[in-house]
Amino acid sequence: MSQKLVCNCNGTMPLDGKAMGVTIHQSLCRQEVGSFLKALDGSDALVVACTQEGALFSELAEQAEKPLVAPLRFVNIREVAGWTQEAKTAGPKIAALLALADMPEAEPVPVVNYESQGRLLIVGAGSQAIPWAEKLSPSLDVSVLCTEPGDLPLARSYPIFSGVVTRLDGYLGNFSVDWDLQNPIDPEMCARCGACVEVCPEGAIDLSFQIDLSKCKSHRDCVTACAGIGAISFERKERARNSEFDLILDLRLDFKMRMSQTPQGYFAPGADPLEQALAVNQLSEMVGEFEKPKYFVYNEKICAHGRNGKVGCNACIDVCSTGAISSFFKNGQGSVEVNPNLCMGCGACSTTCPSGAMRYNYPSVAHQGKELKTIAGVFTAEAKKIQQAMAPSLLLHTLKAGTQMIDGLGRSAHVMPKRFEGLPSFVIPYGIEHIASTGLELWLGALTYGFAEVTLLLSGDEDPAYRAALEEQVDLANSILKAYGFEERVHLILANSTEDIATVSKAMGLLRQRGSLEPICTPASIGLSNQKRETLEAALEHLQKQAKTPLPEAGVVLPKSSLLGGLAINKDACTLCMSCVSGCPEGALLDNPDEPILSFIEKQCVQCGICVQTCPEKALTLAPRLQTIEQRKQRTALNETQAFHCISCGKPFGTLKMVDLMLTKLGAHGAFAGAAMDRLKMCGDCRVVDMVKKET
Repeated sequence: MSQKLVCNCNGTMPLDGKAMGVTIHQSLCRQEVGSFLKALDGSDALVVACTQEGALFSELAEQAEKPLVAPLRFVNIREVAGWTQEAKTAGPKIAALLALADMPEAEPVPVVNYESQGRLLIVGAGSQAIPWAEKLSPSLDVSVLCTEPGDLPLARSYPIFSGVVTRLDGYLGNFSVDWDLQNPIDPEMCARCGACVEVCPEGAIDLSFQIDLSKCKSHRDCVTACAGIGAISFERKERARNSEFDLILDLRLDFKMRMSQTPQGYFAPGADPLEQALAVNQLSEMVGEFEKPKYFVYNEKICAHGRNGKVGCNACIDVCSTGAISSFFKNGQGSVEVNPNLCMGCGACSTTCPSGAMRYNYPSVAHQGKELKTIAGVFTAEAKKIQQAMAPSLLLHTLKAGTQMIDGLGRSAHVMPKRFEGLPSFVIPYGIEHIASTGLELWLGALTYGFAEVTLLLSGDEDPAYRAALEEQVDLANSILKAYGFEERVHLILANSTEDIATVSKAMGLLRQRGSLEPICTPASIGLSNQKRETLEAALEHLQKQAKTPLPEAGVVLPKSSLLGGLAINKDACTLCMSCVSGCPEGALLDNPDEPILSFIEKQCVQCGICVQTCPEKALTLAPRLQTIEQRKQRTALNETQAFHCISCGKPFGTLKMVDLMLTKLGAHGAFAGAAMDRLKMCGDCRVVDMVKKET
C-alpha cells in the first residue's frame, strides 16, 4: 500500500478524513509542506491528491536529500469531485480515484525512434518562404522550394529550388519530396549574375530569376547570356527532382498529403503569420533524437484483410488518419503493414478491427480492465458503507484534451455553480491515450464489472473518421444490449473543441437531474484479455446469463458494422465447391473430407466478407446478428448434398449437383462427345487410366 496525502485546498473541499481513513491537510503545498517532505523519507509509493501543485511537489522530491525509492504519483480529486455541486457525497468517487492512483503502472512498451539533423524544406510562394528561410538558416539546414516566384537573395546561403510538388511523404527525420522543375531557369544553378535580366527584350525576367512565360517571345537571348553557367534551358527533358529532408514547413494554401492527420515534423500553418511563427518555434526544437511508444501490436495470423487474392476487411486502413497502414499481398495472402513512425497512437484501428489482429498496447486492454474492475469495486463498496444507492458511471476521455476540459469544467462549476454543472458524484473520469482507442470489448467489459453506463467524451479535435467509427461502434454496443433486453448504456458527448465546456456542463446537468442508474448485471469476475474476441465472448456470456429478454431462436439482427454474425446461403445456387472454406481466414467455414457438407461455426466468424467475394456462385450473404453463446459455438451444416461416385471405381470425387452442372454446360461441346463425356464422370485417377487405355 502507498502513503496518501490528501488536502482540502484551503478548506474549499468538504472532505471527511474519518470516512476516507486519511489525515486531511489544508495547505499541503504551503504551511504543511513539511508533511510531504517527511513522507518522502518512507519506502512506500506516495500518492498526492493534488495535480494543481504537481510541479512543485516533483521539484521538492528531486531536491530532497534522500533519493526517491518508490513512485510519486498525483491524482486530481478537486476539479472532478471536491469542487462539484455534490462534493459532500463524493466519498466513493474519491476513494475509487485514490485506489486507481495506487495501482501498478502498465508494463512498458517498445519505442519508435526518430533522428532529425535539422534539414528543413520550406515549401511555398517565394515571397513568404524566403523571409522565413533567412530567419531560420542560421540555426537549421534550410532549403527552399518556391512554388511561386519571389525575389531571390543574391547570396547563395542555402539551396533554392522552384517547381511543383508531385509527391511529399514521410515523417520526422525521413521526408521524401518529389517536384517538377517547370521553369526554364533552374535556381539551384543560377548564379544571380543578372545577365539574363539585362538581355531579355520583353522584360520577362525579374529578380525572382524565373521566366514569365506569358511574356517570353522565345528570342533565347537569355540562353546565350547564361551559356557559361548553363542555368537556362527551354528544351530540358529531365524535369523531375527529388531530395530527402528531416522537417517540412509547408506554406502553400492548398497543401495536400495523402493522410488527413499529418505526420510529426510536418507543419502547414497556412497564411496566418501568427500560426507560421508558432510553427517556426516548434521547428527549432525538433533537432536531435526522439522516441515515442509503439502503440500497436499486429497479429498477422488472425488478420481478415485478404485471402486467395480477395480483399475482405479494410477497417484499419479506412479509419487510419495518418496513412500509416497499407495493404500487402503475398502469394494471395493479404495482410497489412503499419509504419510505426507514422502512427500517432489514436488506436482507432484496434477499435474497428473485428478479429483483434490489430491491438492497442498503450496500455493494453488487460491493464485497463484491471483498473476498471478496481474502480468499480471500490466505488460500490464505499457507497454501501455510507448506504448510498449509487452505481458508478464511467466517463472515458482522451488523457490530455479530456483532462483539460474536465478540469476547466470543475473550476468553472466551483466559481460559477449556477452557470456550470460539475461532474455528478457517480461519474468517474478515466483518461486514456486517445478516445478512439477504446472499443466494444472494453465498454461491455466495464458494464459487466458494475458500471451503470459508459460515456465517451469527444473533445472536437478528433479526425472525422474517428467520430464516425465511434458512433458506429456505440450503435453496435447498444444494439447488443437491447438484444438482451437492457437499455442503451453507451453514450457519446460531442464537444466542439477543448474550450467547449458548456456542452460538457449541459450533459453533466442532465445526468445529475436523472440520477444514478442501476447496474445492468451483477459484477463479473472475468478478466479482460488482450485477445479481443476472447474478451468479447466472456462479456457476452455474462450478459446473456442475466439478460432480461432471452434471445430468440433466429437471433437478433445487428447493424451492418457488426463483427458478430452468421451467413445466409442460397442452397440452390451453392455447388459445395468449398472455395469459401479455403478463403475463410478465421476457420469459421469447414468442409468434410468424407462427404460433401459445408459447416459453419458462428463464433469464429468476424464478418469480413471474404467468403462472399470468393464464392463463384454468389450463394453467400453476410448476416450480422446476435445468437446465444451455445448456438454460436455449435458446428452447424450450412449445406450438404449427395456425393457423385466415379463410374469406374466408385470413389466419391464431387457432388451430384456439381457434376450435373458440369455435364449440362459441357454436353453440347464437340470435344466432350462419346467416351470423353464418360470421363467427366470419373475421378482423376480413373480418367488418366481410361485415356491411356484408349491410346494403346
